[in-house]
Amino acid sequence: MLEVRGLTKYYSRIPAIEDANFTIRPGEILGYLGPNGSGKSTTVKILTGLLEPSEGELLYRGEDIRKDFVGFKRIMGYVPEEAHLYPHLTGTEYLQLVGRLRGLERRTIEKRAETLLRLFGLDDSRHSLIGSYSKGMRQKVLISSALLHDPDVLIFDEPFSGLDVTAAQVLKQLLARLAAEGKLILYSSHVLEVVEKVCSEVVILRKGKVVANNSISKLRELMASPSLEDVFSQLAEQDHAGETVKRIVEAMRA
Repeated sequence: MLEVRGLTKYYSRIPAIEDANFTIRPGEILGYLGPNGSGKSTTVKILTGLLEPSEGELLYRGEDIRKDFVGFKRIMGYVPEEAHLYPHLTGTEYLQLVGRLRGLERRTIEKRAETLLRLFGLDDSRHSLIGSYSKGMRQKVLISSALLHDPDVLIFDEPFSGLDVTAAQVLKQLLARLAAEGKLILYSSHVLEVVEKVCSEVVILRKGKVVANNSISKLRELMASPSLEDVFSQLAEQDHAGETVKRIVEAMRA
């Protein structure tokens, strides 16, 4: 179980995330939602060790992960929002590098890298430089690198970005399969339709604070809303898309 308790991060005394509390249990896909600037990326960066929290605890199986962050990273896979890869490496070389950094044996790296690239449709491009890859191809390499060491904890930040329809369908089913095998999955996204399909629980942020932490079905019931999109609009205090469209058209003609 991964627990976040009282997580707070200040920038010049202004909280980017304030007193956030949530839990991810084995077999759960937790959707992490919020408007831009609500604290999603800050939370993800803290969980992956890219930022230090100002306050709060991060516990995995009851132990503070910061006591052995290197050990925690060994069992964590991370797909960042932006695909920052080494353009001078090929897809195969990049996965080999990641595998060595993860401490995997050479034969294991070669076998898994070749198989993952093939299954994600990159077999013909595995020896091409990443600098020549499309956004979707780079995203597939990132996903492959996150799965390479068979991690127990997976953190996805907009993992569907740039993926074609076929790859997106594979990833949706893959998330469900990994959760069924007991993986802990945090899924941060703006795409509410996908979150509604793949996640069992959701946390909704507004201005750095958690305003909802429940199952999607329970939130729909409590908010008397037919969809997660409506729930999100109410809790995050976002204008309904239809009203925003109306205002944009009015602004165009003002």
